[in-house]
Amino acid sequence: MADRREVVQVARQSAYPALNGRQNGIALLMVLLAMALVTLVGAGMAPKQELRIFRAGHYLAQQQGYSIALGAEAFAKRILVRDFEDDQESGVLVDSLDEIWASNSAILPVESTDEGDARVIAVAEIQIDGLGGRINLNDLVPGGETVDPVTRDRVAALLERLQINGFRVDALIDWIDSNEQTVSAYGAEDGQYLIAEPAYRAANQPFTSVSELSLIEGMTEEAYRALLPHVTALPVSGAGINVNTATTELIASLYNEMTPAQANAVIEKRAEKPFETVQEFLALPEFAGSGLTSTGLRVNTRFFEVVSRITYDNRVVNLVSTVHRNPDGELQTLRRDTGQKNRITREPVSVPE
Repeated sequence: MADRREVVQVARQSAYPALNGRQNGIALLMVLLAMALVTLVGAGMAPKQELRIFRAGHYLAQQQGYSIALGAEAFAKRILVRDFEDDQESGVLVDSLDEIWASNSAILPVESTDEGDARVIAVAEIQIDGLGGRINLNDLVPGGETVDPVTRDRVAALLERLQINGFRVDALIDWIDSNEQTVSAYGAEDGQYLIAEPAYRAANQPFTSVSELSLIEGMTEEAYRALLPHVTALPVSGAGINVNTATTELIASLYNEMTPAQANAVIEKRAEKPFETVQEFLALPEFAGSGLTSTGLRVNTRFFEVVSRITYDNRVVNLVSTVHRNPDGELQTLRRDTGQKNRITREPVSVPE
């Protein structure tokens, strides 16, 4: 009996080393598999992590650039306030193309003084565009119901001056008015737009942006580009056309019988001395016998666009802000748009800190 126990014990002892060896081998294999899995997961996460880091850096840079653009907007507002104060001091509230805000664009270096070491971290380019020298498309149907005949005639004359024949002013009226009936055979309502690809409807409300012109029935890219410098889309009606900043084509459209030479003569006289009153403008010999009245005309501007382009951390941020200056000289930003590019066109002037 004792001998049998000894045999069993010897057999168990001889078997354990082999069993322990197999267990150790399996454990090692599991460790290797786990390490391989971790390596694969890490290799897959690395590109995603790099992408996240890039996105975070890009977002922070864009936000910083946008913050600088808001500072550029505030700088432009200060220029417009000073312009109003100068006009009040002179006693003549006139806005013309020879004033500082309309003459050039400005370049502002943005410096950082971290650790006492001043260095340029960004460049801000700023341009102020007056919207007073353009026809407000929303003046066509003030209130969305009744067509304004004066604005209608002026827009029609402008289209003729620009040789835009693909569509008529009636299509613009139908885009704004609240009804769904075309004003004439040259108009366009939902029936025309719903067969487009992709289909859409007429706005039947005032223009919120001049970019809506590209949706008008019959509008081409060439016609859109030709019309763009002469029109605007303001949130109110009745702001009027500033004859001191209106384009040559728009001046000519005020009087159908005016020749290009006469329109250029008006522009030259305006450059020598801006018109201080609308009556002074109407008294020009070029308008003799025209029957032109002061309706919808003025010599100053209430709406502006502040165009900013910020270069920061090898990135560019664009901002176009629509600003209103009330009769008391107070300014208010009405809207901001970050989607417009290549808007700065004037000769730049550096502005020191």
